[in-house]
Amino acid sequence: MAFEPLSSYVRPQSLKDFIWQSHLVWPGKPLSVFLESGKVPSMIFRGPPGCGKTTIAHIISETLQADFFTLSWVTSKKDDLLKLVDQAKLNNQYGKSTIIFLDEIHRRNKAQQDTLLPYVEKGTVILIWATTENPSFTVNNALLSRCRVFVFEKLSDQEIFDFIKKQFPLILKKHPNISLTDEYLLLISKLGNWDLRNALNILESAIFFAKDGVLTDQIILQAWQKTVYYDRDGEEHYNIISAIHKSLRDSNPDAACYRIQRMLMWGEDPLYLARRLLRFASEDIWPADNNALLLANQVYDAVAKIWMPECRIFLFQLAIYLAQAKKNNITYRIDLATQADVQKYGNLPVPFHLRNAPTQLMKDEWYGTWYKYFHDDPSAKDQEHFPKELLWRKYIVE
Repeated sequence: MAFEPLSSYVRPQSLKDFIWQSHLVWPGKPLSVFLESGKVPSMIFRGPPGCGKTTIAHIISETLQADFFTLSWVTSKKDDLLKLVDQAKLNNQYGKSTIIFLDEIHRRNKAQQDTLLPYVEKGTVILIWATTENPSFTVNNALLSRCRVFVFEKLSDQEIFDFIKKQFPLILKKHPNISLTDEYLLLISKLGNWDLRNALNILESAIFFAKDGVLTDQIILQAWQKTVYYDRDGEEHYNIISAIHKSLRDSNPDAACYRIQRMLMWGEDPLYLARRLLRFASEDIWPADNNALLLANQVYDAVAKIWMPECRIFLFQLAIYLAQAKKNNITYRIDLATQADVQKYGNLPVPFHLRNAPTQLMKDEWYGTWYKYFHDDPSAKDQEHFPKELLWRKYIVE
């Protein structure tokens, strides 16, 4: 017999059992209104993992008594989708709706998304897209304008606690011998990291680890270690590394070290963190502290040699140093200013007196003529080094 995960087993079957995302599902709110009318448009659900996107799609399907199909953008092909579209055309002849739930839409490029445009436009199918990313950046404009976008919020610890508590009689039918106090249930809710599915996975793993059915904090923490998930390409990855950078810039080593630990415990490559700290040492510190870049380079090498878990302390050492160092962002400002000039003026010619003249032909064309050699003529520092469009440009301004 196939094993059904607990997260699927206790999935709400109607809006009355769906006790969160009140701004979307409570009476008078958008999704509730659509279901009451029986007219559901194609939609995009944006929100973090485990917040109810898939569950709401199932509830919509059950309410409309529609054929429901799930496809993943990662593994499915164009032909898989077109077969479902053919089924939807057949269903339409008998007045039956077809819902295609597409997960991880942000992992497909916009050209691939165009396959769906005519079927959304004609209403052949009801497409429900799920994404953890901002659809403004990941969905092409033509599709975006034809879908309703709904933002799902991350769940609070209390919402996760309340749901599992409400569903506990059902959980006992699947696992009748477990014993779980509210204290441990709250711990599981917190470890879920605002992700209900993750919290239920932790609970189920803990149930398997508990031989006598009694859950303890040690068993729960062991189960949590087995279910920790980290998406290195997701939005939270970039949010956290941004917070590390800004904490260092604001001279807050505590916050920086906390977030470095979070990334490491979630499986981040320590060399990625070392590389970002190496960049910070130049971008936000040099020349206020020349040792910062040297230490950052040494820590990068040490991390590569020692690796996890011992290399953690190297990163903390470097983060504390960088946070406490004096700050100067002159290199970053130079980077921006020079980029702007290159983009504005393009491929400006090098002044003739600065050009190399390895051949007689080049010398005849005045390459290198009038160049002053500094070691023979100290006034050479005053000769013009920019093309005429950038005469006497200054980037290094303290």
